[in-house]
Amino acid sequence: MGLAIVTSRAHLGMDAPEVSVEVNISGGLPGMSIVGLPEAAVRESKDRVKAALQNCGFEFPAVKVTVSLAPADLPKAGGRFDLPIALGILTATRQLPARSVEHFECIGELSLNGSLRPVHGALSAAVAAAASGRRLLLPVTNLEEAELAGEAELIGATHLLEICEYLGGTRQIEPPAARERAAPAGAGYGEDLSEVRGQAAARRALEIAASGGHDLLMIGPPGTGKSMLARRLVGLLPPLSAREALEVALVSAAANGAFEVGRWGRRPFRHPHHSASAAALTGGGRMPCPGEVSMAHRGVLLLDELPEFSRGVLESLRQPLEDRRVTVARVAARTTFPADFQLVATMNPCPCGYRGDPLSACRCTPDVVGRYRSRISGPLMDRLDLHVEVPRPPPARLLDGTAGESSARVATRVSAARNIQARRGFVNARLPAATLLDKYGPQRDGLRLLERAAARFGLSARACHRVLRVARTIADMEGAETIGVPQVGEALSLRQIDRP
Repeated sequence: MGLAIVTSRAHLGMDAPEVSVEVNISGGLPGMSIVGLPEAAVRESKDRVKAALQNCGFEFPAVKVTVSLAPADLPKAGGRFDLPIALGILTATRQLPARSVEHFECIGELSLNGSLRPVHGALSAAVAAAASGRRLLLPVTNLEEAELAGEAELIGATHLLEICEYLGGTRQIEPPAARERAAPAGAGYGEDLSEVRGQAAARRALEIAASGGHDLLMIGPPGTGKSMLARRLVGLLPPLSAREALEVALVSAAANGAFEVGRWGRRPFRHPHHSASAAALTGGGRMPCPGEVSMAHRGVLLLDELPEFSRGVLESLRQPLEDRRVTVARVAARTTFPADFQLVATMNPCPCGYRGDPLSACRCTPDVVGRYRSRISGPLMDRLDLHVEVPRPPPARLLDGTAGESSARVATRVSAARNIQARRGFVNARLPAATLLDKYGPQRDGLRLLERAAARFGLSARACHRVLRVARTIADMEGAETIGVPQVGEALSLRQIDRP
């Protein structure tokens, strides 16, 4: 007869809430029951744990065993609680020292012979264990991912017997040596800006978008290089900091169960198909999982052929674009995921794609063009900082073999502009409107130009603020302290949709 408590961690989105695994040995008919909102994989744990303990030479108690996973209202999923349940039984039956697990947390699935299998959510569990000040016992196959947590004290093992001997003091398991993981530079994604021929205006807009963190819409006929340019934005962005890299890794692990360690420090690039649902973009599932907007956190989200997405899907982007986070509410749980991404969208000027193209005749009537463009609502278009045309380049420019400026050179300039913004505490695209106007606003001539443009083109207050943010980025790229008429004029020229 006895009671033991072992600390473990659940896996819920990016978080790893603490779970107390309480094991009580009492008189009664032999059997084992698990309570605390367990799913099927957790309920089946009793068979795996019993076989593992017996095959490792331990005695499984021939009495009633009750396992409580607290808090009781938190859903428990997966085989991650096998190891803490087994250690709880061994501690409650005095086959392990009573206080041996006091300063540890543990996760791990057991095979029938006692081997440890990897589990999902090792990275979030390591982050939470580091914050609690306890060591984390986990399968050695999860060790490399968990090491990304930085300050966590980790003990990896391949078998239940190794952990029991370690807790009993008869075996030493050395913590993994600390590794230096430098975030790679933005370049190195395999796609370089030097491969783009011509399109000087679009390249300039791409550099401005990278320098200020602005969202970008490119409009042009098929085959003019819109998607090609969009794919190269991620290579212009500066390296992630350690904190940002951990955020990206946690979101990826929440979506996929585990994080691919080889992608540490790389900004994500997501390119969903236009048939994707609103839940695929913003997140969903019975247990909330991040969608594409969150998986693109700190990176780039490309929406190719924007009007081909359904209206409901596009409208679901409005809240993430404004708040830079998204909350997924389901019956089982409610979770908030970060969504601080750069949106790059492309579209044709009309359904046939050739409106305004000097080499191909457009077959679309004005009504058809109007309906096509109306698929993108005004409020959504308002939230996009840059709208640029990408015309068809001359054939001679495409075939002359002259390489354009490389991503590495452009990224150097982008990094310099970002460093100026870092001293303010905000990237320009996220600069609060009050701070922008009070401290970093335009000169009087620039402000009058914006006022005239707003009156002529009917710009909303949001659009005016976004023009000023783009102008502030242009000024930073030029090393200018204040925003003048040239910067405001260029920023206005980069909002094509707002002009009749």
